[in-house]
Amino acid sequence: MLFRRTEVVNRTRRTTLATALSVADTHWTRLRGLLGLGPDDFRNGYGLWILPCHGVHTLGMGFTIDVVYLDPTLTVVHVEHALRPWRFAAVRMQAVSVLELPCNTAAETKTQVGDKIEITPERTAIETLTMRTPEKAAGVLPA
Repeated sequence: MLFRRTEVVNRTRRTTLATALSVADTHWTRLRGLLGLGPDDFRNGYGLWILPCHGVHTLGMGFTIDVVYLDPTLTVVHVEHALRPWRFAAVRMQAVSVLELPCNTAAETKTQVGDKIEITPERTAIETLTMRTPEKAAGVLPA
């Protein structure tokens, strides 16, 4: 899994969620997710952005994660704290993507529903989100 230097910031709280991000935006990368990684491979500062995505599972994983659900404007619509291995997280239809983060990241940054998330470089984030989500085709997101 390739983690690129990317800032993921909770703009509302002025806190950093991640400084290295991997994007899972194909069938295979979404299916694989964090499988095969250990807690040392996914430490503080790392994140996985899955899109499109309405919910996740931790089947086959060996460590606990936080999951932040985002709508098309990168506003937090749900936070799943400390999702343990071999669990299913809630499905949130209003979410178009999720951020998987190391356990306790959401609590430490006080991330909660309604917070605005910023992913930079912004151009990459916007292109990724608008090109890979069904909302683009429906005209919900700007081109």
